Amino acid sequence: MIGASGRTPRTYTGPMFHAVARLRAERLARSTKPFLCRGGVKGPRCDGCRLPPAHCICAQRPVVETRAGFCLLMGDIEPIKPSNTGWLVADVVPDTHAFGWSRTAVDPAMLALLADPIWQPFVVFPGEYAPAERVVTVVPDTTRRPLFILLDGTWSEARKMFRKSPYLDHLPVLSLCSDQASRYRLRRSHRDDHFCTSEVASLCLALAGELSAAQALDAHLEVFTRQYLCAKNGWAPAP
Repeated sequence: MIGASGRTPRTYTGPMFHAVARLRAERLARSTKPFLCRGGVKGPRCDGCRLPPAHCICAQRPVVETRAGFCLLMGDIEPIKPSNTGWLVADVVPDTHAFGWSRTAVDPAMLALLADPIWQPFVVFPGEYAPAERVVTVVPDTTRRPLFILLDGTWSEARKMFRKSPYLDHLPVLSLCSDQASRYRLRRSHRDDHFCTSEVASLCLALAGELSAAQALDAHLEVFTRQYLCAKNGWAPAP
């Protein structure tokens, strides 16, 4: 499998201190009490994949060089949720940036990223929530690299981020159209058309012509989900 840049996906072992991992470490450092994941995996976890050591998938983690990048704007506790799939995006796509969202403050580093002329940012959100003149459904082929801004949180959190982040108001809104149903099994949703962050990122990559990266991310989500459920239910690791 060859990535869009012509390079083959790489695999590696050991913890990867990517953007989401760093944001997780910062969030935990501010915590006054330990985060308890209700109904999740118990016991120690690998720092690289957040799974128990017996179910670790670090050796199977793919990394694919892409022209596209991601900017994850994450709800307060998303980085420390073991089931968060924004982490998987950062696993696979090297140019993934992650920032915590606040209604009253914005990280200057994120503003600098959005203003960087090498990137063409797109806020990925349903077009029905934005003025028609902002909505696009294709990724134009330009010299600027696409930067997909994903609002990583619950649906209610994502809507609040979209409404109350004025620094995003000048950016085009990429509205995704997909006839597939979500295959995410680690959190409940009442609608099949609500996708997890990793699934949204995969759709973005495919729309940008990064098919190998999209397939690698889909596979990474499937492996993570399978091993997470095995660990949660006390089963042996899946082959």
